[in-house]
Amino acid sequence: MPSTLPRLLADIGGTNARFALESAGGELTHVRVLPCAAYASLSDALRAYLDAAVPAGARPDLAALAIANPVGGDQVAMTNHHWQFSIEAVRREFGFAQLLVANDFKALAMALPLLSAQQRRQIGGGAARAGVLGLLGPGTGLGVSALIPGEGGWRALDSEGGHVTFAPADERELAILRFAWRHHPHVSAERLLSGIGLALVYRALAERAGVAAAPRDVPQIIAAAVDGSCPVCVETIDCFCAMLGTVAGNLAVTLGAAGGVYIGGGIVPRLGALFERSAFRRRFEQKGRFSAYLAQIPTWLITAEFPGLIGVGAMLRSAAPAAAARRA
Repeated sequence: MPSTLPRLLADIGGTNARFALESAGGELTHVRVLPCAAYASLSDALRAYLDAAVPAGARPDLAALAIANPVGGDQVAMTNHHWQFSIEAVRREFGFAQLLVANDFKALAMALPLLSAQQRRQIGGGAARAGVLGLLGPGTGLGVSALIPGEGGWRALDSEGGHVTFAPADERELAILRFAWRHHPHVSAERLLSGIGLALVYRALAERAGVAAAPRDVPQIIAAAVDGSCPVCVETIDCFCAMLGTVAGNLAVTLGAAGGVYIGGGIVPRLGALFERSAFRRRFEQKGRFSAYLAQIPTWLITAEFPGLIGVGAMLRSAAPAAAARRA
């Protein structure tokens, strides 16, 4: 098989598109983060990246995109952004011999075994055993996946588990759910455990406290919680982390995730010590008769800067030899 390095990798969320070139040994170079809202289409963003990062005569032959959306055929229409495209049309437009497109959290799951000790941080107790690895993470949406071990290696799970129906665990969360029901007939876990959800929880808790909710976006809510300047923002983050712990515990018992549950996404790493001090781990274990079972399962915060690119690169390296054999 002829050399196909560098390879183009992308991790596309509802807010940002992260691009990189992968060289020999899996090294990522020319990493760029482009705001999705600045480009009318995926092709426009991809072209802008290639024009800036790659000389015209050295365009990659192989490419892989992780995208925040179900991927079940040639046509892709993003759930939390307006981009839609044909995989084959994009492949032809840019002259790729192969274009792999996968769900972003399926790709992120493939990064889990590759994370170093410096790229993850354990939250609470528990010790990893051989078995399934669970994954979820709030960002623009709420991603969910898992790695399932098998004779041929790891298999990443396609999942839209963020859209399961939200279940409150206490009176405060019931009040938030009732607030959300006034605007949405179905309240999913993603509806509350996401960027949009964080703002919704903030408004609901302000109403519950009988105070006016000052206009704040997600970065402002997080900043006011971190510095303690807004009691409602502090409570919002506390509640958000507790609800995330409940959903993570649900995922752990559903999967039997003996290898641990990993937290990714763009929101939690920005919380710093607030997350480590939060009720996340207590809620993770709070499952009645199964509390002792969950206490044995570790939870990890992914701290790698671009883990989605690591994962989609691993997927492309696995898929490229098979694709080359089919072309031959």
